[in-house]
Amino acid sequence: MNTKLLLKIADEFGTPTYVYDSEKIKSQYLRLKNAFKRVKDLQINYAVKASSNISILRFLNNLGSGIDAVSIQEVKLALSCGFKAEKIIYTPNGVSIKEIEDVSSLGVKINIDNLSILEEFGNKNSGIDVCVRINPHILAGGNSKISVGHIDSKFGISIHQTPHLLRIIKNTNIKVNGIHMHTGSDILDTSVFLQASEILFDLASKLDFLEFIDFGSGFKVPYYQGDSETNIEELGDKLSKRFNEFCSAYGRNLKLIFEPGKYIISEAGVFLCRVNSIKQTTSTVFAQVDSGFNHLIRPMMYGANHSIENISNQKDVERYYSVVGYICETDTFATNIKLKNVSTDDILCFKNAGAYCFSMSSNYNSRYKPAEVMLINNTYKLIRERERFENLLINQIDIFN
Repeated sequence: MNTKLLLKIADEFGTPTYVYDSEKIKSQYLRLKNAFKRVKDLQINYAVKASSNISILRFLNNLGSGIDAVSIQEVKLALSCGFKAEKIIYTPNGVSIKEIEDVSSLGVKINIDNLSILEEFGNKNSGIDVCVRINPHILAGGNSKISVGHIDSKFGISIHQTPHLLRIIKNTNIKVNGIHMHTGSDILDTSVFLQASEILFDLASKLDFLEFIDFGSGFKVPYYQGDSETNIEELGDKLSKRFNEFCSAYGRNLKLIFEPGKYIISEAGVFLCRVNSIKQTTSTVFAQVDSGFNHLIRPMMYGANHSIENISNQKDVERYYSVVGYICETDTFATNIKLKNVSTDDILCFKNAGAYCFSMSSNYNSRYKPAEVMLINNTYKLIRERERFENLLINQIDIFN
């Protein structure tokens, strides 16, 4: 992104502020779509949980995207932004049967990952098509907290429970129109996706009424210059060929679905913070910024690496800094990294801040959630106002006043 433009945004809207580049969102969406152009029926479903701003959702809807939703609230957000119900897949985990039925009444696709819930839902709603989420028992992902396809995961129906699954389908007479998997996030090796696909193809061959296969996502994005990423073009070439072969053997064309979140929006976003102070201790120089894990928790929660640049001072000498926040607990964004000489009031730019950043923010320490801005058509627009003090009180009830 243009540095002068980012500094102008920080000056106009204050900090901290998230900024999203709509052109990068579009190019990532089209890159994935183009990688699988040999598949006759392809649908890309954006994972709302990555970033749920309605302007981002509407932009993706205009591109032709579908939606991966994990809550009834995400489903309603998508519907309110113009997404057609048939292009929304609801994939919850651990929710009540009532929420599943409430979502089902909205006409979206239902994806169930629990045998007991599938049986209960099937007995009560045998006329409604469902998708089932499979746990392929593949350990993959950037770290244990984002690896969701292993044997001890709470997600999905174990592939080893296939006989139980088939028995429930038969006994309830429910129609399974899709199967789904998601093994984790930040998966670099394309062979992981290909290995898991064979597990899904084997199960799919045992089901008679399939309309689609959803391969989830988990593609790795680069977090710093020279970092590796999933070779989408290689995966597209190999998986497209195998998928088309399976459809031919199955006897009809199925829809191929992916549900990327981070891949679509991570690199499109940056996070702007202002330096409150410089603090020198016996061993460390801290750059203390006007934010913390209340706004960007990924480094503390996942050990995520967000490269940081001092965009106020790009020509000075480099020094080592630990970048920390203003929260009353340890909220270290980066330790002993090189930055151009940092002074109070400088603007630091955190890269790869589009996914799972604002959406995981909170009001911890009674701090306000930041503003959001989108770059679009060679200009920028505010897409979320910074919170004010009134936002902290809006749902509270003072019983002593």
